[in-house]
Amino acid sequence: MEAALIIFALMVLFTFLGLGTYATVKVVQAAKRGVDRTITQARRTVEDTTLRAKSLGQVGVTASLAQLRIDLRTSMRSTQQALYDGVRTDASLKESIGLFERLSAHGHELDDELKRLEQEPDRKRIADLLPDLRERTTKITQAADSLRWAARDRARRFAEDDLSVLSEQIEVESGALRDWSRPPVDDLAATAAAWDAAQARPTTSDPAPAALNPAAPATSYPWQKTRRPESTT
Repeated sequence: MEAALIIFALMVLFTFLGLGTYATVKVVQAAKRGVDRTITQARRTVEDTTLRAKSLGQVGVTASLAQLRIDLRTSMRSTQQALYDGVRTDASLKESIGLFERLSAHGHELDDELKRLEQEPDRKRIADLLPDLRERTTKITQAADSLRWAARDRARRFAEDDLSVLSEQIEVESGALRDWSRPPVDDLAATAAAWDAAQARPTTSDPAPAALNPAAPATSYPWQKTRRPESTT
């Protein structure tokens, strides 16, 4: 018996240790993800600032490459946010997200290529590639913009439909409130209560209940006149 209790206690102890270890790992992983997101966001902010500085402060192919990257990243980021925010209330956007993920692969590939070309010393070679790079950037951004605006138009249409239905319901309720011929709900309840009370009241044919205490004689006051007896003649 004692051996069984010891084994059971050890099993409980190991279970708690395992749960504690699992919880610790989860906390560490969550903290790591938070740190990674913070680092990624900071790196993205630095890159965006650097690209804007290049597009404004320089000329030639360097400024052109920077502007292409800005256009590409801005469009893709806006579309991603619109789709992932919209899918929380509209599950039909899951298919759109799948298409966007495929488009993102082409976007990342182009962005990496543009980033490498920024370090390319042969500016003449880059100038020759710019028309093709602009065309690819335009195709990707137009596709992303189409998905984003379609999602926004869908959300706006749903909001307008819901507002129309709500407006119709309010108009019906307003008309009902202005119908003065309809008695208020409180009056209906009071009428029903009065009817129930009347039904429970005893009728004249029922014998009057006996008084629990006989009525006390009327009190006479010294200023009252004595009633004269009626004449018997």
